[in-house]
Amino acid sequence: MLHTSLLRAHAALFIAVLATSAQAAQPASCSAASPAHRVALVELYTSEGCDSCPPADNWLSSLERERHSHASGPGKLGDAFVPLALHVDYWDTAQWRDRFAQSAFTERQKALTAAGDSQLVYTPEVFVAGHEARNWSNSTSFADRVQQLNAQPSPADIRITAKTSAAGSVSFDASFAARGALPADALAYAAVYEDGLQSKVQGGENAGATLHHDQVVRHWIGPVPIVDGHARISGSYEANPQRGVVAFVQRKSTGEVLQVAELSGCAAAP
Repeated sequence: MLHTSLLRAHAALFIAVLATSAQAAQPASCSAASPAHRVALVELYTSEGCDSCPPADNWLSSLERERHSHASGPGKLGDAFVPLALHVDYWDTAQWRDRFAQSAFTERQKALTAAGDSQLVYTPEVFVAGHEARNWSNSTSFADRVQQLNAQPSPADIRITAKTSAAGSVSFDASFAARGALPADALAYAAVYEDGLQSKVQGGENAGATLHHDQVVRHWIGPVPIVDGHARISGSYEANPQRGVVAFVQRKSTGEVLQVAELSGCAAAP
């Protein structure tokens, strides 16, 4: 009798463990949508080879911390702006190459600069909704610009959905829909970013420094045409709670970012 009871107890325990494991392995489904008002896309163009960039990197990280600390409730900052750090490659030398730099980001910075009737490309440089913000370090000026955008109705709806897989990846889908008549040159984009990164710089202007980075763009998709008021972008990335997806609509002619949405890290369900 004792032997039979033990077998039953072990079997019950084994079944319970299997049930718990199956529950833990269930993929997570996440989603996020843009609000009815415009959200400001904040783009920082930076480089690990530039000694004036670390303070700007820290500023962007502080924005991100402030945003998460006010992520819910009236006036939540998550619905006010979305920050991204794009590392350019024109500072790369034999002494130090920025591992986050991409030539596509250099070209994007040049295109935004040209759209603003300027020829000066430099780091650190900040754009808010596709337009240069020279006074980005002035908290009042920055807040005023963001509030001006938030006061305007959104011309498009963006929805991002994502699902984790047992293989350890996240598949996402971003859908774009016009709320009215979008400009004919409106285009859709998506970017995968990563938080909590750091580098021990061994050469160049920041030699000897340990640099910390957040909201660093790792993958870039676009431009994708918006046809009959609709567009869709799909992609995948390695499951990591420090990674997320940003999707936005931008005018090609002016560089103006009309709306943006963000889905932060989508991890496996507990």
